[in-house]
Amino acid sequence: MRNLDLSPLYRSAIGFDRLASLLDSMSATEQNQPAYPPYNIELTGENAYRISMAVAGFDQSELDIQMEQNRLTVSGKKATEESGRNFLHRGIAARNFERRFQLADHVRVTGAQLANGLLHVDLVREIPEAMKPRKIEISSGNLLQSEKAANVDVSEPSVSSDSQDEQAA
Repeated sequence: MRNLDLSPLYRSAIGFDRLASLLDSMSATEQNQPAYPPYNIELTGENAYRISMAVAGFDQSELDIQMEQNRLTVSGKKATEESGRNFLHRGIAARNFERRFQLADHVRVTGAQLANGLLHVDLVREIPEAMKPRKIEISSGNLLQSEKAANVDVSEPSVSSDSQDEQAA
């Protein structure tokens, strides 16, 4: 039910092979990842996100967050406990974990906080200026000037105003 057939995409789309491979790997990775620890992903602004993970029982020194290329890895390594404790019921998981998140291009981590048993990782998508939409101004010129500019003879060398200033001096 959750399997996607991406073969039509490979046949008819050029340059999207990275996206198709990413979708293939994401579906395989998601099936292999354990459900521990539980987490939420929130949209906190137009280009801002927050991952909140339930890490009850973990100290700040036992958690590690790393970002490599477009992959965010959050891991927890529980320190060994003294064995003198005798539990009648142990419902709070204290096992090690590693959770990976695939991030889109231009998404970076801005900070992380540990509060009330929740680890909050804040992310922001920063689109480079070259990729942002930009408005192209339309000049309002005289129609006759536009026609003259279109009919300029290419055999005549054009002289810029800087060249004319140098010749006059």
